[in-house]
Order: sequence, then structure tokens, then C-alpha cells
Amino acid sequence: MWSGRWVADRLGVSLDGDAQLEGLLGLALRRNPKRAHLLVSNVLGKHVPARPAVVYESGAGLGRRVRALLGEAEAARAVVLGYAETATGLGHAVADGLGLAPYLHSTRRAVAGVAPVGGFEEEHSHATSHLLLPEDAGLLGGDGPLVLVDDEFSTGRTVLNTIAALHAGFPRSRYVVVALVDMRSAEDRGRLEAFAAELGARVDLIALASGTVRLPEGVLERGQELVAEWEREAAAAAGASGVRCRGLRGGGPGPYIYGPAPRTSRAPAIGPQIHVSAPDPHPCAPATSRADLPWPPGVPDGARHGFTPEQRERLEAALPAMAARLGATLVVGNRADLTTLVVGNRADLTTLVVGNRADLTTLVVGNRAAGAARVGTTAPADGNGAQPPLREAAPAGDNGGTPRRILVLGNEELMYVPLRLAAALDDVLDGAEVFFSTTTRSPVLPVDDPGYAIRSRITFPAHDAPDDGPGDRYAYNVAGAGFDAVVVVVDSRGDTPELHAPGGLLDAVAPHTGQVLLAVVPSYVPEVASSMPEPLRGPAFSSYEPEDVGWLLQDLSGVELEAPTEEREEAIQSGGAHYAESLPVEYQPSEQYQALFHAALKTSARRMARAVGAVTETVLAERSPRPVLVSLARAGTPVGVLMRRWARHAHGLDLPHYAVSIVRGRGIDRVALRWLAEHHDPRDVVFVDGWTGKGAITRELAEALEEFPGFDPRIAVLADPGQCVDTYGTRDDFLIPSACLNSTVSGLISRTVLRADLVGPQDFHGAKFYGELAGADVSRAFLDVVAGRFGEVGEDVARDAKELAAADRTPTWAGWAAVERISEEYGIHDVNLVKPGVGETTRVLLRRVPWKILAQRGAGADLDHVRLLAGQRGVPVEEVDGLPYSCVGLIHPRYTRGATGADGKAVTGR
Repeated sequence: MWSGRWVADRLGVSLDGDAQLEGLLGLALRRNPKRAHLLVSNVLGKHVPARPAVVYESGAGLGRRVRALLGEAEAARAVVLGYAETATGLGHAVADGLGLAPYLHSTRRAVAGVAPVGGFEEEHSHATSHLLLPEDAGLLGGDGPLVLVDDEFSTGRTVLNTIAALHAGFPRSRYVVVALVDMRSAEDRGRLEAFAAELGARVDLIALASGTVRLPEGVLERGQELVAEWEREAAAAAGASGVRCRGLRGGGPGPYIYGPAPRTSRAPAIGPQIHVSAPDPHPCAPATSRADLPWPPGVPDGARHGFTPEQRERLEAALPAMAARLGATLVVGNRADLTTLVVGNRADLTTLVVGNRADLTTLVVGNRAAGAARVGTTAPADGNGAQPPLREAAPAGDNGGTPRRILVLGNEELMYVPLRLAAALDDVLDGAEVFFSTTTRSPVLPVDDPGYAIRSRITFPAHDAPDDGPGDRYAYNVAGAGFDAVVVVVDSRGDTPELHAPGGLLDAVAPHTGQVLLAVVPSYVPEVASSMPEPLRGPAFSSYEPEDVGWLLQDLSGVELEAPTEEREEAIQSGGAHYAESLPVEYQPSEQYQALFHAALKTSARRMARAVGAVTETVLAERSPRPVLVSLARAGTPVGVLMRRWARHAHGLDLPHYAVSIVRGRGIDRVALRWLAEHHDPRDVVFVDGWTGKGAITRELAEALEEFPGFDPRIAVLADPGQCVDTYGTRDDFLIPSACLNSTVSGLISRTVLRADLVGPQDFHGAKFYGELAGADVSRAFLDVVAGRFGEVGEDVARDAKELAAADRTPTWAGWAAVERISEEYGIHDVNLVKPGVGETTRVLLRRVPWKILAQRGAGADLDHVRLLAGQRGVPVEEVDGLPYSCVGLIHPRYTRGATGADGKAVTGR
């Protein structure tokens, strides 16, 4: 049955023209004040799930026709422009078929730092304003043909608006308009011809089929009445029926209807009645798993900023590995095996690590050339590749763990990459049918009738922080379509808490399939010209490799900043200077202390590797799949480098990592934050530190970021003995060997400096590079020893990450309470002079004037270096009970040279 029959019978709408029109198009009704009916394409991959090969070839075939029309020379000079959101994937496929031209699609998503080169209005669309944001501002500036691609031409007004807007700034002599269907009236066709003549340009048009839509008088009003009528009846039917199989849990106040609805005079009881989403009091949904895609570096996630033929080649080279990763994850589900996957007839084995387990499961997928005939039915429904009739999904496991019907679900403008992934997945999975569709912001009435194009609707809230504010989004013809698995593909900007929240997209889809798999591709952000300084990198600044870290600092190596420890302490405590205005003289460790460091490193390397893995896995799972690591210089920087190395070791990810300055009492480097916001999505930024003491820096960061919306103030740390954060590898207070030394374990970089005569309002905070200490540098050795243990802690990390995910990690601030108590008990009355934990205690002994050390009674080898340093400086170590830390360092209170107590006299007791 034609999927436009229901609308045609009730509104008198008809399609006249080429015979294939009814195979290409169905009809539906929508809530739109400008046009009630909607032409629903069966081959676009937007509202109707379709086979990816059919969707892709519909566009690529049109592109080949454009190339033949233009000829090779003109095709090489062309630029292809697609329309958001519906035709972003179609336009990209047209560009692929043309083969020689770069591609750009319009967008409704503004991107910080990228200035629009143009824009236009789409009059009948649900969201009308389009932006053009090419990375190359000259992309549209040539005089070669411009190929404009949309899914349909109903009136031609969108094309007129586009050409008029672009021709004013980028005039050219030839345009080619491409669409799946050309449904303009004779009057509309004449309008375009007159416009082209007035412009003095040639306008050609290519479509799969052409015709007209016959609309009787009053169809808009009648359509709006029909939509309102059916939505009321759907709500009433939901209230009258007590029958629910698995309800939707998406957002919105509407009724949930899933299962036979009461028969009414106009509502057929055919198939599941799935209309409007709302919370289900009895949910039953599979868990969502995540596939880490080996995304090719530097390739955009789409053409919002342009996409070149060379980038297409790089993407196509990476597609088999990404499809293999998806296929393996779909087959093994949530199992934590090490899976060896044989793809096609290739002799090489792609080893996919899932859960870092050591057991091997060999899975043969394919054994045929890509694109060869598949096992099972491949005939498209109604001859066009569109979705088959609605049916229930098979329970998970009914196919021996292998899903047979898979939907790859793209996200609004993100259509092309999910489409190509779907096609590649179809090539590697034998016996499976893969379909493709995309979510949308366009509201359409669902009617469960085989003569209607939109049989079901899932509603959920937007999850990519849209510029026009929050609102509902929709996935059509997914519920009730019998998919065994749904692969949800989003870009990293859309991988937000809203995506994962109750009522979010993942949650709303879950009841209607046996498995939900999330795949996230990195949002491409163009390089933005900036007047701000660029990050410093080794070997010119620091002994780290250039890719290990970019220092958002200025180099003050030529400035004399060091002062004797006693002078600094007196100036700081008297209020005459801030600790960040000078530097302590770098501690030169004795041979005995160096031996102690290496022994401690050997002893704790495995423990550190495990904590690095646990905190990195937590960040990837909960904060961002493509985080931008920003370590707090300098104690956080070795940890940031190690987290970056773990992500590469375990997931093949090449994460950006920067180091920034934060100063207690002065806040974080504001220029560095502006630089980060210009170059990255602030929501991807994860601040990293080595450990927590009492939580002063945690509080400092939270206060500083109040003026910078978008940044998450939660710090990720290796160890959180103070219980101040919720993202950590462990809460044990153990020796992190990098705390034992200063610059010689931190890339030969000093503490950061903030002084008004050195750091201006447009400058990064400063630091020094002690290149002269290279002979004593152990920075790289420290990293190599810890990273060398990654391979043996995989099982422990997987277990730790699972336990952390299930634990209540709410900060208790127990460390802060302990510090306040100690401050009062020892007559200090200043929490800033109480430094809890082994790391902070070590810093006191290396940089400040220590008064005494409190050690937990029975603490073992973790404190050997503390005892050695305390002995060298003549500082007593007092063993006590009841500390929440292994030790606490007390700075000399109200220090003046020669004084020994808070009141300038000796303090002999508590």
C-alpha cells in the first residue's frame, strides 16, 4: 500500500507526475503553521529507516549525473552546498558521486570563533535560518559552478533565497540544483526561470523524479484540524487502555501508547500503537553500551565547515575498522572479552580490546567481498529500501547474540557519517539487515496505519545545547519496527548528560530494541585565528615530548625569581608578598634521596598505573568520550600526560592535553580559559590534578569558573584522600612519586608565577624552564615506568572502573574537617598552613618552612622519603592516631626568622 494513501483519502492531496513518485514519497501531517502536509522520502534516511546502500546511491547517482552535465573541467571547479538538516547527508553523497568537488552544508548550529560567510532563510521549514560556516572563507569565492542540493523542491523559494544571498557576495555564471524529487508547479518553474534570466546565470535542475502536489482549497486549515483531532484521540486512547508492553520513556507530557489501542471509528487496531512519548512507570530496557571508534585524526564529522575529496578518502580508509569495532560490540554486547575479528576475506586480524580481558574469542564476520550478496532477505520493501512493516524486536540473545535487524540512527544534521558507518557495517555483518535513519527537530503526527508514512514517534529533549534553546526532538518509525539493535551515532557536542538522562534519547529508544549501542564521533572545530599566544611545547619549553602537553604559560626563564625559602615564608606570612610572586630555590636531592625516589617509583608504579587507568576510564565514560585534558600546573601535569597515554593505550585515542596555572587566592588563568574556549568545546574540558589535600584548589577552581559558563569545575585526580571530588582513581593516601621532586619530575618546569609587572591582562601566567637541570631530570623516566605497567593492570582497571561507576562518590569534605580540627588543636588557626596528605607534606618539606610532621601511627614505607627530608631539615615527626591521611605537614605559623610558634614563641604542646 502507498504510504500516502491515508492523507490522500482525508485531505484530497495527490501526487501527479512520474510513475516512481509513490515509491519515493509518502505523505504525513505535521504541526506547522505554513504547510500542514509533509512529503516523506523513502530513500533519504531521515524519517523512514532505509537500507544504507539505497540511501547513499540515491545521492551518489545524482552526483554522477551532475558530473556528466558539467564535464570534467567544470566539475573540478564546482562546489556542492547541501541544506540542513534534512539534506546534509544527501548533499554529501551527491558530492561523492561528483567526485571532484568540496562539499559544505548549511547549519543551524553556531560555532564559537567561526564567522558566517553567509546565510539564508527556508520559508516552509520548521526551523528557518541557515548559516554558512566554512573553515576556508574562500570556499564559496570561486567562479565555478555551485551545486545546491535539497531533498525536495516544492516551490523553489529556498533555492531562490540561497542563490540571491550568495550571488550578491559570490557571483557566478552557473548553478545546478539537485533534488530527489522536483514537485514545483508550473508557476514555480516559471518563477525560477525568470529569476535566472534576471540574474544572468544558467540554472540547471536534476532530480530522480518530478511531478506536482495537488492541494485542494483549505487544505492547510483542514490539515491542522486533523492533526489536533488525532492527537486528542491518541491521548484519550492512552487513558482508556490499560494495556502496555514496553512504554516510551522519552520526555514530554504526552501519553505513552504501546500495544493494542481501543478500536475507535477511525483508529485501526493494526500493530503496536506507539504515538507520543512519556515516562513509563514500568520500564524494561537493555543497558546502553559504547563503542570507541578509531576515528581518523583531522577528519571532520561532517561538512558543517567543509569537506574535501581528500578527507573523504581518509574517512573511507578508516570505515572498515570502525565498522568492525561496531560489529564486534554488537555481537558480544556487554561481554568483556578480548575479541579477534576477521573482516571480509582479509588475512590480517584486527584485534579489538573490550574490557582489557586476556581471554580470546575468535569471531569470523563476513568471508565475502565488501558489497557482495548478503545472507537473508535483501529485497527492499516496496522496491525502494524503506522500512519493512512494524513488528516487535526479537528478545536479546534469540539470534545467538548476533542482532539480525540493526538500525544506525544519526542525529539531526549528522547524517553522512552515520550513513557511511551503516553501509560499512552492512558489509561486515553476514545475515544481518542494516537500516539507517536520523533524528529530527520537525514535529510530525504519527498514525499507525500502513497507508501513512509516519507510523510511530519517539520524543526526547534536545541534547546538544542548541542555539535556539531546549526543545523536543523526534525519532520516527523506530518504535515497533522490530530492530534487534539500535546504534545511536552522535558527535561529541551531543554526548551530554541530557543524552544519557532518564527521558533522553538513549533511554527513550531502549525499550524498543534488544540492544542500544552509542558511537560518538569527535565534533570538528576549525582552527581559529587568534591574537592570543600559542601554547609552549617541548623541547623548547619543558623536557616532555611536544605532543605530551601544551603549556598555556609564558616563558620567564630569563627572569630572576628565586628567593631563599626563609625569606619567601616571612614575606608570605607577613602579607608582604603572595607565594606566586616568587619561586623557591629548586631543591637538589642527595644521592640517598634520589635512591629513595627510584625505590618508591618501583614500588608504587603498578598502583599508580591502576589509578591512572581507573580515573581515565571514569572520565571517558562520564565526562566526555573525547575529553580535552587540562592539567593544573605543575603537579597535575605528569598525571595528565599519563591519562593521555592510557587513553591511547586502551582506546587508541589521541587526546589533547594542556597545562594551565591556578593560584590560590588569585584564581585560574583567565587568558588560558579564553584560549581553551576559542579552540575547544568547553564542555569537553576536564581539569586534572595529582591529588587532593583539603580541597582548597577544588574550591578555588569552582569559584573561578563561575564567570566562564560551559566549563565543568569538577577536577579529576589520581588520589582523593580528602574526599573533595567525585572523579578519582583512588581515595587512598599513597605515595605518588612525582610528589617527591620538583621540576625534575615535571618536565623541568617551575611552579607558576603571577606578578603584575610580569603578567599583563592579555598574558598567560608565567613559569621557568630549568634546562640547566637536564642531567638530573627524571620526568620521562617516571612516565615510562608507570606507563610500562599499563599492560598488567587491565583487569584491575576494568574492575575498579565498574566499582567506581556503581559507588556513591559524593564528596564528603572529610579532609577539610580534619584540617580545621588540626589547625585549632595545634594553635595554628590558619587552615592554609596545614597541608594534609603525603603529597602536600612533601611539598612543605621541599618548598616551605616546616614546623612539624604528623604521621599516622604505623605508616610504612610510603613515608620513608618524608622521614628522610624531615631529618635533613631538622623537623620533628610526631606519630598520632586518627588521621584520615597518612601524614600532615604543618607550616611554621606566622614565621619570622628565629621565631618558632604562632605567637613568635616556642609551642611546646597542643
